[in-house]
Amino acid sequence: MAALDLRPLSLGEILDRTFSLYRRHFFLFLGIAALPHILVLVLNLVQTMMRPAAVVAGRTPGLGSSIYAGGALTLLTAIVQLFAHLFSQGGTVFAVSELYLGRATTIGESFRRMRGELGSLFGVLLLNSLIVFGAPLFCFIAAIVLRVPTLMFLGFVLFMFPGVYLACRLMVCVPCALLENIGPRRSLERSYALTKDSAGRAFVVYLLYIILIWAAASLFTWPFAAGVAASQKDPIMLRTWLALAQAGSFVAQVLVGPILTIATAVFYFDLRVRKEAFDLQFMMNPSGSIASGPAVVPSMFS
Repeated sequence: MAALDLRPLSLGEILDRTFSLYRRHFFLFLGIAALPHILVLVLNLVQTMMRPAAVVAGRTPGLGSSIYAGGALTLLTAIVQLFAHLFSQGGTVFAVSELYLGRATTIGESFRRMRGELGSLFGVLLLNSLIVFGAPLFCFIAAIVLRVPTLMFLGFVLFMFPGVYLACRLMVCVPCALLENIGPRRSLERSYALTKDSAGRAFVVYLLYIILIWAAASLFTWPFAAGVAASQKDPIMLRTWLALAQAGSFVAQVLVGPILTIATAVFYFDLRVRKEAFDLQFMMNPSGSIASGPAVVPSMFS
């Protein structure tokens, strides 16, 4: 398998290469996205089948135990969802890396490379979320607790800026962490340095992804949500529409989810080529591992 042309790409070429990779290796990326989330779908369907029977039928005996069981199942689903997200995102990044450099790969190989990386990737996503959403979330909670609407507006402003800007600057932190084998803080600093003067391109990629998610939701999820709203007094139909909505959400997620991760990895390689002559490094050592960037980068924490 020949390596892709390693050269600086325009925004249009980044998007074109993203969709080309996805189209040519559709079942590879679909499998990486779908397999970890199948258990999530099953748990969501179990919750869907349990909830309407207790709530709509109005049974009171054993309701307390049902609430505890439902809470435990919700917690389990959240944990499984987290692991599924880590495996699918990390596996996709590793798969793009191999394909980008002209090496064949499989779903199993992509998942195997995630062994030992879960803790680091979780740290990256947690630190990233705190930086982007920490201040807005604090303002939203304070506005509800203190009943101060002004804080809600302040939280919205902080989310729009600097929240969106920071999200764009930290866009490639996951490829940095996984492909360069560096820790959470270092990977965020690497991303912040690499995306200097490129936040606008990252914003367009995020915007396109949001549009695709909305389109997929309108096709696979929202029609079933309308059925849920119309079946509140019919437990059997309510279960059916809720299950279909969960299945539709699963389909939308596994179809559209890989696109953002693929684009992020392609964007990462483009930035490395532009700023660190990664194409020349790869030509000199095509079979070696991906080397990290400079030992010292501008810190976003200092």
